[in-house]
Amino acid sequence: MIQLTTLLKVTDNSGAKTIKCFHIKHHADVAGGKIGDVVTGSVKKRVPNSSIEKGQIVKGVIVRTRSAYRREDGSYIRFDDNAVVLIDDRSEPLGTRIFGPVPRELRHKGMVRILSLAPEVL
Repeated sequence: MIQLTTLLKVTDNSGAKTIKCFHIKHHADVAGGKIGDVVTGSVKKRVPNSSIEKGQIVKGVIVRTRSAYRREDGSYIRFDDNAVVLIDDRSEPLGTRIFGPVPRELRHKGMVRILSLAPEVL
């Protein structure tokens, strides 16, 4: 579960390395963000000579969480880090490559473009 002020690793080649979450777009009764939720955050670290500046406000989709995520069949999936893929206003990824695995639950959230760029879908 991703909470406010959580540092998230950016797992694409958009130019940012880490962002700090300050808003989670979801229903009001949910305590934190989970896989497939859209978060808004501020860039804390970036790659030199990238188009994204430090302190810039960006949106991202949560693709990996350290806390366990329960699937429909009753199994659980868990990752080693908390990671996001940066998106634009039309929910298209900013980068052209995605590093690391992404869960197949993103298909139900309408993030098919992220799944097509990912090297491994779990």
